[in-house]
Amino acid sequence: MKIEQIYTGCLAQGAYYIESNGEVAIIDPLREVTPYTNKAEHNGAKIKYIFETHFHADFVSGHVTLSKLTGAPIVYGPSASPSFDAIIAKDGQVFKLGNITITALHTPGHTMESTTYLLKDENGNDHAIFSGDTLFLGDVGRPDLAQKAANMTKEDLAGLLFDSLRNKIMPLGDAVIVYPAHGAGSACGKNLSKQTIGTIGEQKKTNYALRANMTKAEFIKEVTDGLLPPPLYFPLNVKMNKEGYEDVEDVIERGTTPLAPLQFERIATETGAIVLDVRHQDDFAKGHIPRSIFIGIEGNFAPWVGALIADVEQPILLVTPEGKEEETIIRLSRVGFDKTLGYLKGGFEAWKHAGLEYDTITSISASELEQALEKENVPIYDVRKDGEFKSEHVKNAHHTSLDYLNEHLNEFPEDKPFYLHCAGGYRSIIAASILKSRGIHNLIDIKGGFDAIKETNIPVTDYICPTTL
Repeated sequence: MKIEQIYTGCLAQGAYYIESNGEVAIIDPLREVTPYTNKAEHNGAKIKYIFETHFHADFVSGHVTLSKLTGAPIVYGPSASPSFDAIIAKDGQVFKLGNITITALHTPGHTMESTTYLLKDENGNDHAIFSGDTLFLGDVGRPDLAQKAANMTKEDLAGLLFDSLRNKIMPLGDAVIVYPAHGAGSACGKNLSKQTIGTIGEQKKTNYALRANMTKAEFIKEVTDGLLPPPLYFPLNVKMNKEGYEDVEDVIERGTTPLAPLQFERIATETGAIVLDVRHQDDFAKGHIPRSIFIGIEGNFAPWVGALIADVEQPILLVTPEGKEEETIIRLSRVGFDKTLGYLKGGFEAWKHAGLEYDTITSISASELEQALEKENVPIYDVRKDGEFKSEHVKNAHHTSLDYLNEHLNEFPEDKPFYLHCAGGYRSIIAASILKSRGIHNLIDIKGGFDAIKETNIPVTDYICPTTL
């Protein structure tokens, strides 16, 4: 028996390759399926099943393409209703894979069709669960993403999740390995661990949601407390996973069309495409196409595209580092952005050499900010997440999390300078590009962000938890 976790850091997502006696099962595959088919071919094995733990919201699964290529059936849990052929497993249904078995355990709560797959080894012993978004390490799946589809409240779904965990997962042996669908960084939970593999026993000791003495009411309150609005692209990814999608190879072929600068400019004008620049933030600040949006490929790329562009039908034109064109298109496709029309041939340097207009972002160091603040009180805007800001921030700074920047554009001054920062410099340049694309140019970025600011004498405020009297 062979189990391999194929973890994709930018999505904080774990797919799984399971092989026994020449037969393979893939659980929650990514959009590009070549790694799975190549691995099976190299091992002289055949992909027999494609298991989906639920209709994923945060990425587009490769189930449809993989099934088409291999002939392996797609397996969903009870109550799933995809638009394509699939095995809808019954609770407790057993699937034989070589010398092992995989049992579908219906665990609704994150979504109604959510299913955990229990792997029994060659001796029939419980070995591991593939828990999808039902159980993470350190957390459980958020119960608010499937409310409308299920016609239920998040509290109703949380109640189902409580029962699923207590009745299906917690009775399993402490030594059973937990292979979740996500780790830290995913928006599918609140408190996910950086670890990506654990055990039932460890989770019973450390996961707040598995406390032995926890009541259902306590569970519902704690699991639903502090949930931030989900990214806008989530329901669009669910739709693609339920209904199918274009083959990723066709998406890559279309997106890797090289475009000369004038042709690139013409297509942008004619189609209303967003110009997405994925170079390093320092390069973008030094020069970029006017009104282009920066989201660097070296950062948490795909989730930020989903959160900030949101509409998967939006046409996109790319400005990339040389040789990164196909990688960028693949990573866009993972979250459903398939409408890439091409890329700027020769990159930004070709744009400059063509004599076309370009823009820049004014950036200063944290020490320069310190000197400036000694002369005048210019407003500072912090675009980190709520938790980061509450932990500590520049005294009297304004706060607008990058996640929701598009909803708060009117809060930024348009007639006087202001400073902009995040933690290290990546997110503030994203924010700056969005603001400039909306005509707000009077911003000054702080290089190195809050990490650099803390090395100066600029006053910083620690968060103090309010005392209950």
